[in-house]
Amino acid sequence: MVKVLVVDDQQSVCTALEVLFDLHGMQTITARSPEEAIDAIEREDVGVVIQDMNFRQGTTSGNEGVELMRSIRRIDPDVPIVLMTAFTSLEMAVQLIKEGANDYLAKPWDDSKLVATVKNLMRLRELSQENMRLVAQGRRARQELARRYDLRGLVYQSPQMQEVVSLAVRVAGANVPVLITGPNGSGKEKVAEIVQANSRRNDKPFVRVNSGGLPDTLLDAELFGAEAGAYTGATKTRMGRFEEAHGGTLFLDEIGNLSANGQMKLLRVLQTGEFQRLGSNVTRKADVRVISATNINLTAAIEAGTFREDLYFRLNVIEVQVPALRDRPDDIVPLAEFFVKEGSAGSEESVTLSEEARQALVAHEWPGNVRELQNKVQRSLLVRRSAVIQADDLGLAPGHVAAPGSTEPQEAGEDSERAEIEKALREARGVVARAAAQLGMSRQALYRRMERVGIALERTTRAK
Repeated sequence: MVKVLVVDDQQSVCTALEVLFDLHGMQTITARSPEEAIDAIEREDVGVVIQDMNFRQGTTSGNEGVELMRSIRRIDPDVPIVLMTAFTSLEMAVQLIKEGANDYLAKPWDDSKLVATVKNLMRLRELSQENMRLVAQGRRARQELARRYDLRGLVYQSPQMQEVVSLAVRVAGANVPVLITGPNGSGKEKVAEIVQANSRRNDKPFVRVNSGGLPDTLLDAELFGAEAGAYTGATKTRMGRFEEAHGGTLFLDEIGNLSANGQMKLLRVLQTGEFQRLGSNVTRKADVRVISATNINLTAAIEAGTFREDLYFRLNVIEVQVPALRDRPDDIVPLAEFFVKEGSAGSEESVTLSEEARQALVAHEWPGNVRELQNKVQRSLLVRRSAVIQADDLGLAPGHVAAPGSTEPQEAGEDSERAEIEKALREARGVVARAAAQLGMSRQALYRRMERVGIALERTTRAK
């Protein structure tokens, strides 16, 4: 069972807290010195640490507590830590919360508040461990897929893309049409490559066609080929894309933009496998697997009368949906790091992203998806002033950026934002962790907002 570790040199404090937590169904272990605390952290399954800041009679500096907290963080970076002392130093509290302490309480404590705090931190610890388990599970699954299949260098970490890739490799072996849907720039062509690379046709041609960009006057010649003299300028026989892809795979991108005439002709060849070159009466056959992609809602297009329902069912035997980049935020930083590495190859410097740049990337909406991300990284590589890419190097529109992971409201101006933060800090008696929780954001996000609107913590906590 997960336990609460109480670290205090006073036996009366240890006993009181042990009884308190036992009454609320929590097991407690106690330590009277930093050395005993470190031993307990290494031996026991500790869910929350409550530690005193002073361990020598008469000392009030808190230095021993600081060193203990840092030692605990080195051993277990994720265990929640609540600091307690009778000698409250606001400046030290702020520094230690910045370093990772979860809360700072003064003695004597309020039993109900302390119990509620510990229970909440226990729950957060459980959620964090479950998240770590899922992350590790996802990593193993990605590694297994990469080991068994050719993923064409796809970079991803999100569970959403894990589902996409898993489905793509499962359907790859089936000789049926696949429809890949998703917004522009989300990676539909890469998914098509994965399907082809893991199919039985992977050693045969993989032919790409932007079907939505073909005018009717060129459609027949592009898809089915043309004989010499079939039209003005046709000086020699031309092989169409279906013939080029014979035995392999034909990827029809932007299928939703194909004209009505193009849809009819494509349907005919999909139904019969037969076609004729422009200017020829000879019927030809092509053994082709068709993978198509679109950013258009084809069901809505069918209802609007702009897309043929019979063609839709021909193309959509299996549908693979690729989510927008904003819906899979776990992929943003890995993709950015990949583009940085790719774009800086050959550079004498080792180029990296700053923490602020990473936060800005995750906070951005990415209406242009992966393609926009790649463009922003390329821009940053051109304008960077050092080997570390900063947030402003990315050229992200300010209106699209918010503090990552926060649910902070968008206030009309800095005055109302400052008033909101000051009110939360007063109610939390200057404890940033509490104020951040009240505002629904992380401590780091609150510190950034305080700096932006010019709030001094000391001024806030003294205000009555």
